[in-house]
Amino acid sequence: MAATRENVSLIFKLYCLTVMTLVAAAYTIALRYTRTSDKELYFSTTAVCITEVIKLLLSVGILAKETGSLGRFKTSLRENVLGSPKELLKLSVPSLVYAVQNNMAFLALSNLDAAVYQVTYQLKIPCTALCTVLMLNRTLSKLQWISVFMLCGGVTLVQWKPAQATKVMVEQNPLLGFGAIAIAVLCSGFAGVYFEKVLKSSDTSLWVRNIQMYLSGIVVTLVGVYLSDGAEIKEKGFFYGYTYYVWFVIFLASVGGLYTSVVVKYTDNIMKGFSAAAAIVLSTIASVMLFGLQITLTFALGTLLVCISIYFYGLPRQDTTSIQQGETASKERASGV
Repeated sequence: MAATRENVSLIFKLYCLTVMTLVAAAYTIALRYTRTSDKELYFSTTAVCITEVIKLLLSVGILAKETGSLGRFKTSLRENVLGSPKELLKLSVPSLVYAVQNNMAFLALSNLDAAVYQVTYQLKIPCTALCTVLMLNRTLSKLQWISVFMLCGGVTLVQWKPAQATKVMVEQNPLLGFGAIAIAVLCSGFAGVYFEKVLKSSDTSLWVRNIQMYLSGIVVTLVGVYLSDGAEIKEKGFFYGYTYYVWFVIFLASVGGLYTSVVVKYTDNIMKGFSAAAAIVLSTIASVMLFGLQITLTFALGTLLVCISIYFYGLPRQDTTSIQQGETASKERASGV
């Protein structure tokens, strides 16, 4: 029976990872199409805000189905959302940190060469692994650490684009750029692992946690909308440039976000990183057929590194998907004996 449960659990984890990878790849392809085919580009900030709203509504619907009755559903919302301001504040941390990360990434891109930015920003992968070790008391084998850095290099090569000469001189501050990229990398690792810790440190429903986080996410993204594009939105409207394809992209982003939370809940943030890397490879390969993108040697080498790193990371039998409680409990049992 135990072996059967382990097999079912493994199949479920593989299913979640596969769906997340395919949805992320489809989202990347659809996003590329909308940004190149639509003459009237929509505001990306409003799309992010709407995505948060849809993820909230989907989470509410799934929670309603999970509770099984209207009474239990209302009780769950009242106790865990409306009556728990501390929990709402706790789940607002990832949203705020992600907002800082996005702004720091933009600042870094404005003050660093594109190639330098591509390489340094991928340090978020080993940073996530480091945060996992420090914040969740986990251990990674040497082979797992090697695979993490191999994945970092592979993603860098897959996304590598040769620098193009330009006559426009842009004043850059490399020191400011490296400082911003360091903050962005740290924010990326911390926010993801923090959310994982919150999910796995209590028996609270995943969908309740999602609702708590998406409520704060809507507030944060609304602030971003009007700080970034407020004047233009007042002139052109909130839904300016929206087409059926744009709504399809938003839907994919929403479904992908939900599956990401499931993957974090039942696997971990490192596996999420490997899944995201696989999605980048798949979307690029699909773009060759759909958009005539040319395969380069760096892409081929990067794809090979990504595949090898995924294989290496899967070799150890060590379970890294649950938070270790430390050695105190085992010491107490030993002293009791």
